[in-house]
Amino acid sequence: MTGPKKRQSPSATSAPLYHLKVSLEGIEPLIWRRLQVPGIASLGWLHAVIQVAMGWTNSHLHQFVVGKRIYSDPTFDLDEYEDDPRVLDENKTAILEIVSRAKSTFVYEYDFGDSWDHRITVEKILDADPAEGKFAQCLDGERACPPEDCGGVWGYEDLLKIIRDPKHEGYESMMEWLGGKFNPEAFDRDKINKYLRRLKWPRTTVSQLASVLMRRDGIKR
Repeated sequence: MTGPKKRQSPSATSAPLYHLKVSLEGIEPLIWRRLQVPGIASLGWLHAVIQVAMGWTNSHLHQFVVGKRIYSDPTFDLDEYEDDPRVLDENKTAILEIVSRAKSTFVYEYDFGDSWDHRITVEKILDADPAEGKFAQCLDGERACPPEDCGGVWGYEDLLKIIRDPKHEGYESMMEWLGGKFNPEAFDRDKINKYLRRLKWPRTTVSQLASVLMRRDGIKR
């Protein structure tokens, strides 16, 4: 007599596709991206997708918060101390395991100093498409994400106030810090998709993500 068959996990080409709206909280007008990702993708892979699509540079720690559960990269040791909440491995958890219905939401936090909170909403869950099963796609979005290390929501508001007024006493120093340019309205879907296609499936390493981000930003090694 044989035992019960082990339940098979769906493959990338047979798993449903998720439409996720990623919105940066606390800033108006809204900075957001609409992404299509395979439901079988790990949260670790989704982290890489968000970094590419939003415009971040993966220079800080991050975590996903789903209800009372926290998921992150285990190498961060976020639950190092006894009183720390338990942190689950983002690389061993698929999107479809934490959200199985449309309208579900969870949070992606990037940079625990500036605290960039992204509200992720499941807008649709579609049938599998073998042609798209190993890729992420940016379907729509608006505006550039804030520059790294600008001081969170309040710091970003001050930055915008300064760069919109060339007569402001801090204008020149702020533009120098920005490298001479920053367009808060910038959004290039084609460019985002070009670099999303370069993310390795099913897992993107830190070094491979860094390579993709540097190419996206025109930084030569």
